[in-house]
Amino acid sequence: MSAGENGDSAGRINGIKSALRVIPNFPKPGIMFQDITTLLLDPKAFKDTIDLFVERYKDKDVSVIAGIEARGFIFGPPIALAIGAKFVPLRKPKKLPGEVISEKYILEYGSDCLEMHVGAVESGDRALVVDDLIATGGTLCAAMNLLERAGAEVVECACVIEVPDLKGRERLRSHGKPLYVLVESQFEPTSQ
Repeated sequence: MSAGENGDSAGRINGIKSALRVIPNFPKPGIMFQDITTLLLDPKAFKDTIDLFVERYKDKDVSVIAGIEARGFIFGPPIALAIGAKFVPLRKPKKLPGEVISEKYILEYGSDCLEMHVGAVESGDRALVVDDLIATGGTLCAAMNLLERAGAEVVECACVIEVPDLKGRERLRSHGKPLYVLVESQFEPTSQ
């Protein structure tokens, strides 16, 4: 599901879209990088992004916001604070001190791993996974698997941007995983 564009939300969604930029050929040729840093430089668009997520999740009994390193750390904490949930960072290997639980996953160019502190999530917690973007869906699937292995129920994944051509939504759907996105990617380079 994507954010509805009726009433007040349509104006906010358009403001968010206009605050994003596309950087061609970054970090390598052929990649159209979806840059959120310009969104962060626009206080109204950034606030609208957080507010739209808060409005969606404030009455869904979410007890955990799990943010994927690193941009999930930007959007996750303000959502967690606003809805009264704890924030759990999902990190790359060897970034968390203490005992961790990990989930390896396959990417289109290799493999990677996410880790979380043992005990950060408890059986019965209702979790929301937050990241800036869904592309192939591999990282989001790994995050949800990690949370579910720890006993949490994943309510949904929330991303600011979706790159539909990379079929991440279909991947999540084929695994029975829920997804909510604010905007579809832009492929035209912007001059911001």
